[in-house]
Amino acid sequence: MSIILDGSNLTIEKIVKIAREGEKVELAPAAVERINKCREMLEVKIQNREIMYGINTGIGEFSEIVLTDEQVGEFQKYLIYNHSAGIGDPAPIEYVRAAMAGRINVHAHGNSGCRINITQTLVQMLNKGVTPVVCQKGSVGACGDLSPMSQVALLMMGEGEAYYQGERLPGRVALEKAGIPIPGLEARDGLATINGSNLLTAMSALHLYDFNRVLKQAEIAASMSLEALLANLKPYNPKLHQLRGFLGAQRSANAILKCIQNSDLQTGKIKTKVQDAYSMRSTPQVIGAAHDALAYARSQVEIELNGVGDNPIFIPEEKLTLTGANFQGSPVCLPMDMAGAAITMVCVLSERRLNRLLNPALSVGLPAFLTKRAGMFSGLMLSQYTADSLIVEQRILSAPASIQSIPAAADQEDFVSMGMNTAIKNGQILDNSYGILGIELMAAAQALDIRDFQNGDGVAVARKTIRKHVEFLDIDRPLYNDHNKMKALVKSCEILEDVENKVGSLE
Repeated sequence: MSIILDGSNLTIEKIVKIAREGEKVELAPAAVERINKCREMLEVKIQNREIMYGINTGIGEFSEIVLTDEQVGEFQKYLIYNHSAGIGDPAPIEYVRAAMAGRINVHAHGNSGCRINITQTLVQMLNKGVTPVVCQKGSVGACGDLSPMSQVALLMMGEGEAYYQGERLPGRVALEKAGIPIPGLEARDGLATINGSNLLTAMSALHLYDFNRVLKQAEIAASMSLEALLANLKPYNPKLHQLRGFLGAQRSANAILKCIQNSDLQTGKIKTKVQDAYSMRSTPQVIGAAHDALAYARSQVEIELNGVGDNPIFIPEEKLTLTGANFQGSPVCLPMDMAGAAITMVCVLSERRLNRLLNPALSVGLPAFLTKRAGMFSGLMLSQYTADSLIVEQRILSAPASIQSIPAAADQEDFVSMGMNTAIKNGQILDNSYGILGIELMAAAQALDIRDFQNGDGVAVARKTIRKHVEFLDIDRPLYNDHNKMKALVKSCEILEDVENKVGSLE
C-alpha cells in the first residue's frame, strides 16, 4: 500500500517508512489538480511579464534585476548550478529520501508553481530507488536547504550523481537505468525544487523517531540501575506525578514501574533508604522533561512537513503571488536544538547513575567498580571514563545552532537559521547516546548479576538480552569490544523490543 502524499497527512512515522523501509509513495489526485491549476496561473503571469522573484528576476541581492524573456528559460539551469555549492561527504540515503518526500508534500498544496513533471519525477525517483548524491554540509537553513536540494534538482536536468541499486552513478545514467524520463527545467521549476528547509526537516523527523526510542531505553536502563541500587519506589508512584501535571513525567514513571513490576523491591523483602539521591528519584521528572521537549519538537516538525515551505508562493484562487520567508528553518531548528539538549540531559543523568553503581561509597553494598576481586582487577572503572568523554562531547554539541546566524548574500540574507548545523549535531548526539546508555545497561546487568534477587518483568528481560551479547565480567578483559557491542545493541533497539513484548508499550 503506497503512502498518499496530499500535503496534509505526512507524519514522522510515514517519513520513516519512506526513508528507511522503501515504502512507495503516490501523489493524491486532488494534489495533481492543484499543481496543474497553479502552473496554469503562473504561465499567464509569465506571458504578461509580471515581475516575480526567482522567475523573471535574479535571486538574493540580484532580486531587483529583471530578466529578459530569453534569460527566463535558461535562468533555472544556472540557478541550480550556482546553488550546488555544498561540501563534504554525501548525506545518508535515508536523509535524502525523506527530504524528497517532504518536497513532494510541499508541491502537493498547489502553491509552488512548478510543472507537474517535476513533482512526478521526484515520486518516481523515490519509488524506483534513485537517490541523488547530496553533500551533507553547505546549507544555512534559509532560503531553505539550497545547496543540498540543488543537487537533487541537478537530476531534473540529467546531471549530478545518484545512487541506484547499490551503485553511485552519473545522474543521467541512473535515471535511464530506472526508466525515468528527464523533465528538464523551465521557469520556476528549479527554485520550486530547492526553496525550503526540507533536508534539515527530514533529518529532524528521523532523529525524533530515534530520540523517542532512546528515551524508552533510558527508562529501561534506569529501571535496571534502580533495582541494582535498591531504590525506594515511592518516587515512581503515578499519583505523585499526576499531582504535578507534567505528561512526560507521568509517562516516564509509568514506564519505569512497568519494567520493575513483580520485583522483590515491591514486596518489602529488601530494605531501602527513606529517600534516594536526585539521580535516582528525579529520573521520571528528568526523562519526562525530555519527553515533553520532544513532543513540542514533533509538533513543529510535522507542521513543517505539511506546510507550504517555499518562496514565492502562488494562490491561484486569488491570482496572487506572495514573496516572504516560508523557507526559514527557525521554527524547526529552535525546538530541535532543545530536543538535542534534552537527550544530552538524559545522558548526563545516566552517567550519574553509572557513577553510583561503580562507587562503593554510594552503591549500597555492591563491590567497587563491580568487580569481586578489587585491586587485582579494576572491573568497570574505565567504562566510566568512556562515558564521561562522550558526555563532554554531548555538552559541546548541545550549544544551540539557532542563534549562530552569519549574514550572507551582501546582507540581503542577513539572518539565517543555521538549522542544518542543528540537524548534523543532533545526529552526533544520537550516536553518542547509544554508547552512554549501553555502558549504563552493561553496568546495571553486572550489578544485578551480583545482587541476584528477583527482578522486575522488564528488567529481567533486558538483563537476559544483554547477556546474549556481553558476558558477565568475572576476570578483566579489554572492554572496547563490550562497549561497541552494547552501543550496537542500543541502536538496534533489541532490548526495547524484547521488553515491550513482555510488559507492553512504554509510551
